[in-house]
Amino acid sequence: MTATAPKPTATKVSKRTEMLESRPVNLDGFVEEWPEKGLVAMESEYDPKPSIRVEDGVIVELDGKARADFDFMDTFIANHSIDVASAVEANAIPSDEIARMLLDPRVSRAAVLEVTRGLTPAKLLDVVKLMNVVEIMMAMQKMRSRRTPANQAHSTSARDNPIQVAADAAEAALRGFAELETTLGVVRYAPLVAIALQIGAQTGRGGVITQCALEEATELELGMRGITGYAETISVYGTESVFVDGDDTPWSKAFLASAYASRGIKMRFTSGTGSEVQMGNAEGKSMLYLEIRCILMAKGAGVQGLQNGSISCIGVPGAVPGGIRAVAAENLIACMVDLECAAGNDQSFSHSAMRRTSRLMPQMMSGQDLICSGFSGVPNSDNMFAGSNLDVEDYDDWNTIQRDLQIDGGLRHVREDEILQVRNKAARALQAVFAELDLPRITDDEVEAGTYANSSADYPFRDVLEDLKGAQSVMDRGITGLDLVRILERTGFADVADSYLQVLRQRVSGDLLQTAAILTPDFVPLSAINDANDYAGPGTGYRLSGQRWEDLKRLRHVTSASNPETEVS
Repeated sequence: MTATAPKPTATKVSKRTEMLESRPVNLDGFVEEWPEKGLVAMESEYDPKPSIRVEDGVIVELDGKARADFDFMDTFIANHSIDVASAVEANAIPSDEIARMLLDPRVSRAAVLEVTRGLTPAKLLDVVKLMNVVEIMMAMQKMRSRRTPANQAHSTSARDNPIQVAADAAEAALRGFAELETTLGVVRYAPLVAIALQIGAQTGRGGVITQCALEEATELELGMRGITGYAETISVYGTESVFVDGDDTPWSKAFLASAYASRGIKMRFTSGTGSEVQMGNAEGKSMLYLEIRCILMAKGAGVQGLQNGSISCIGVPGAVPGGIRAVAAENLIACMVDLECAAGNDQSFSHSAMRRTSRLMPQMMSGQDLICSGFSGVPNSDNMFAGSNLDVEDYDDWNTIQRDLQIDGGLRHVREDEILQVRNKAARALQAVFAELDLPRITDDEVEAGTYANSSADYPFRDVLEDLKGAQSVMDRGITGLDLVRILERTGFADVADSYLQVLRQRVSGDLLQTAAILTPDFVPLSAINDANDYAGPGTGYRLSGQRWEDLKRLRHVTSASNPETEVS
């Protein structure tokens, strides 16, 4: 007689299941789709169908809605965002044909833009719904506006410590970031932290442009004074109820954009899939459809670009099926309407290292105007944007991926002695500026900490009340970027002063108002005007080669072929 094996019981689980349950990915949140509430990434039965009708040069029907029924976003998009002359003809092209134009390297970017500038929100959605994530990446490679990819970093402090911000900004600039962004825990610290960011950035590498993300009035004033160099935290939303909740309209945002442009300050809007769901007023539309409306409002307002890629709402699309595909699609659509794309990868959303990397790769592999907006140039414990998809612990991994795949992610490995030198110099420069402005003293111990620190925990505590008084005095005395240049010059930091002055001069020329503008270390503007994306298939477009490729081959630990006993650094 054969013995019968015991049957599995409902209460006992296998060792394999126990192991899988302990994996970090299972700490993430996932939800079922709920189309009625907009909790669906990009394919909702409640999204409108594409349609357009034009009478006497005016759009009188948009995606199934008559002009009399337009909300203020429909009106703004119809009046300012769609090329009326080409709209009827462009929207008549089958969506699959437009998708093939995006993929076909024999169809130029310019030819695609002739079509996409006339498409309605629902038509744009209809096109990208046909594309899988690899096809979206192929299209992004051709459709991004600037030929040369770049990257942006966050430089913040959990204690709003200006010395930390200056030192970390110097290191981030040296590592290759083209833009640096900060924000605050205590908003009144803003003038000191914005000054620290600017000085640190120009110490690390001249030509880096900086911003301080705040409420809009203060952010604009810092820009007008030349303490910051660009802005991007000007949010737009895809439903009228959410937009109104922010006390704004598309016209008020366009007016703000014109204020920045009047002083030559680079500026882009911010939006992202999931914001309307997160704020409880998606009006039953898919996340991507609402984001397309935001993209077109940015286009209609005349700003040069958009920070999108879900941004601080990434947990929402990340929780539903196809959500990360939708995020890649929104980046593509920004490129399809000829905007600079600062492509996100800037908000922590997963406990899984593998999942964080998979969210990054569509933008990193295809290249973007700014692959991250931004990469945390501080430990995530110090990131006041609620943490980033990547932080300083990932520098070596990032550089290795660039080397492995021969792709340009905008960064490079830097030797320890170079890092210590610029961190120390940035801290000393800020120390000199504070002394000249009679701001609360920066001690030599703080300079030492800035040179060697990793996080805010490695710095001496500052007198917050005195710092806040000093910050207010900066605003009360009308301190400007030119004042800071003069101080740096006379305190022995002439090279930092010159770099800062060169950035300020760009505002007079207006070159930073061009789409996707950044500055090279030689202060040459690179933008869609003089560095236009010319991808036309294999062997064309931006290719990682020459000295840049030689630089990216170098990592922290590389064995020398000529002398196996040594490492190349």
